[in-house]
Amino acid sequence: MAGRTVAEQFVDGLVQAGVERIYGVVGDSLNPVTDAVRRRDGIEWVQVRHEEVAAFAASAEAQLTGRLAVCAGSCGPGNLHLINGLYDAQRSMAPVLALAAQIPSNQIGTGYFQETHPDRLFAECSHYSELVTEPAQMPRVLQTAIQHALGRSGVAVISLPGDVAGQEAVAGPVRPSLPDRRPTVRPGEAELAEFARMVDEAEKVTLFCGSGTAGAHAEVMAFAERVKAPVGHALRGKEWIQYDNPYDVGMSGLLGYGAAYEATHEADLLVLLGTDFPYNAFLPTDVRIVQVDVRPEHLGRRSRLDLGVWGDVGETLRGLTPRVAAKTDRRFLDRMLKKHADALEGVVGAYTRKVDKHRPIHPEYVAAVLDEEASADAVFTVDTGMCNVWAARYISPNGRRRVIGSFTHGSMANAMPMAIGAQLALPGRQVVSMSGDGGFSMLMGDLLTLVQRQLPVKVVVFNNSALGMIDLEMMVDGLPPHATRYQHTDYAAIADAAGARGIRVEDPGELRKALREALDHPGPVVLDVVTDPAALSIPPHVTAQQIGGFALAGAKMVLDGGVGRMVDLARSNLRNIPRP
Repeated sequence: MAGRTVAEQFVDGLVQAGVERIYGVVGDSLNPVTDAVRRRDGIEWVQVRHEEVAAFAASAEAQLTGRLAVCAGSCGPGNLHLINGLYDAQRSMAPVLALAAQIPSNQIGTGYFQETHPDRLFAECSHYSELVTEPAQMPRVLQTAIQHALGRSGVAVISLPGDVAGQEAVAGPVRPSLPDRRPTVRPGEAELAEFARMVDEAEKVTLFCGSGTAGAHAEVMAFAERVKAPVGHALRGKEWIQYDNPYDVGMSGLLGYGAAYEATHEADLLVLLGTDFPYNAFLPTDVRIVQVDVRPEHLGRRSRLDLGVWGDVGETLRGLTPRVAAKTDRRFLDRMLKKHADALEGVVGAYTRKVDKHRPIHPEYVAAVLDEEASADAVFTVDTGMCNVWAARYISPNGRRRVIGSFTHGSMANAMPMAIGAQLALPGRQVVSMSGDGGFSMLMGDLLTLVQRQLPVKVVVFNNSALGMIDLEMMVDGLPPHATRYQHTDYAAIADAAGARGIRVEDPGELRKALREALDHPGPVVLDVVTDPAALSIPPHVTAQQIGGFALAGAKMVLDGGVGRMVDLARSNLRNIPRP
């Protein structure tokens, strides 16, 4: 009786690492692996229609669980389709292992049918990318790949020729050598002492938070209270820091709102906590800046630093807060809180006028009602573009909800594929895909995956028959929008034809009932909402040149939406300001 194959050994190693599924499209070079999955308990093959969807789904699973997720593509064109989703996973710091099947090993380098070199192609979007050439090599390569993906929070790629996968394994089991709990990084005494000195010397301190504040909400709030600091956030920091936050002044950046921009620029000391915020144009150049990050390569790559602190946000603040003198002057904090509330109040008026009667429907209204009707622990996956704006401004974090998207890579079409991975990883949670019609139509084929597996994902399509964010970008450059319009499409009808539940809404008076019906339906739903293509959003700070661009383009449209329940939080924070 022959021993087990390299493919069986590979699959066993994944199961040992806690992997429960592989997302992908089968193909001949993957046959030994897919057959090994078929015969192995504890792991399944999740058939998708496009490998890009497989990579996005794996990225979402990894982001939501913190565990290793796996995707796979057959040789050549098959695994090439993975690359966009893998870029997203790498830039989102999601531990994903990709299996890139390869042509027969004795044909590599001959220009063989479907030949590519995935070990080279994926090098830029991974921490580790290696080719397996013989059975004895595979166990250590797999172990190393798993440890790179988990240890460095990113992508690892294994290129495995189909013929090698089918050969007899010659080594023992794969046992990744990582501890179950990730260690913390505490700054040195000298850095903490210098950090404390700079905080004590500053009269006005502002905190700007990113995804690195996950798990450190209490520490950030305690520090903000001690130094009376307004707290702003980047988009990826919103879900971790905005809730239960009496110091909240909103979000900065291209999708920003409120007073975060002013708070970061009017401070004496800006403290960047766990953020690799990419838009350096929104960061000040004449303010002292301290950055805290667990990844030292992030320190100082977006702005000039007066101090870089290598450490976990929570661990750093636990060491720092007792060292700094408590500040009693709240004037800067209270002024920023008032400016934040005033900024939100200023955009509410335009949004609330006849919003429940406006046709086409305001997309802001759709997002606001969705926020109210979705469950308290819902998972939202968000398409790049205007859906990012509506999620940033309307989806209220509470410490239990999750909001994920292609926030750093910025890919279209990510929301529904991510929802597939989210729903499989968290079967008991409500999963809502906030999809633009452009993004949804790009990878719409995997609506069939939702139907085939009866995943109860709710796809809310903001159907404005346009690429709204591209419209905005063209107008900022003083150009009239061009090639951004789509033919009008009834996506609800397509969903019905595919076997999902399709619901179409054109009347805002029917929106809440339709949304409730969609959320209560036990299977997959496409809620196709016809929205206003003229509803765009601008950042809280724009240049005169950009304003001129809008005028030159002759844009006559709504440039500011509302802010949903965030205005209530801002008002509440104002009421909590101590009175003399």
